[in-house]
Amino acid sequence: MLVRFRHAFARVVVRLTQRATGLTPINDHQADDVFVVGFPKSGNTWVQYLLAGLLCGVDTTRCSDALLQEIVPDVHEYPGYRRYRQPMFFKSHHLPRPGYRRVIYLLRDGRDAMVSYFHHYNALFPGMDFATLVRTAPGLLSRWHEHVEAWLANPHGAELLVVKYEDLIHDPVAQLRRICTFAGIETDESRLVDASEAASFANMKQREKRLGWDHSTWPKDKSFVRRGTVGSYRDEMPPEVLALFQAEAGATLLKTGYTGLTTDAHL
Repeated sequence: MLVRFRHAFARVVVRLTQRATGLTPINDHQADDVFVVGFPKSGNTWVQYLLAGLLCGVDTTRCSDALLQEIVPDVHEYPGYRRYRQPMFFKSHHLPRPGYRRVIYLLRDGRDAMVSYFHHYNALFPGMDFATLVRTAPGLLSRWHEHVEAWLANPHGAELLVVKYEDLIHDPVAQLRRICTFAGIETDESRLVDASEAASFANMKQREKRLGWDHSTWPKDKSFVRRGTVGSYRDEMPPEVLALFQAEAGATLLKTGYTGLTTDAHL
């Protein structure tokens, strides 16, 4: 009885919210919606830009962050959204959820992802030790290998497309084509090329220099679009931190095709 009451109450809240604001609550989705999910710093924001250009033809070198968020809402940042198209696309870092039925899972070498997250976290909260960050994963829903393993297990049977960050770097047009096929989007090659070029790393860096990074908590003197290099851990992750990370995540790195593990990681 209590569960039925809660569900009924939730439906009433959804209707009242939509009526008052014109927005659909961010957790209210439809079965064919697509979720772009990944461990933080795995290319989620980049794919958000790629999709905004692809789906709506906006020039992502010039449009505002607010418009990008309207097209591909971030479930962690906004309480509601407007449904402009069917299906809608959402950006998320969540672990598997029953409501996430169609998922594009972004996979990045965890060593590179942790280097990027280390810089991100210290821009917001200076002074974090790298080894402590690897051990405790502050501000994260899980550690890298836990996130990856949870999604590879796919406990709720979602339709799942795995897209590697490294493949996006190598050939973004080919990966966008895979995404379109998965999501049932019909488009032409020129649109794929235009969206990929507009959201290139160089263009995103230039966009940030011109417009800044439109987020209230992000420091104005720090770059959000930082380096984006494959294998950055080799010159940015201290050996003792690398060994610590690989001791925890080595099996998942190997399972997902990331090699070059150091011999002192005690795997």
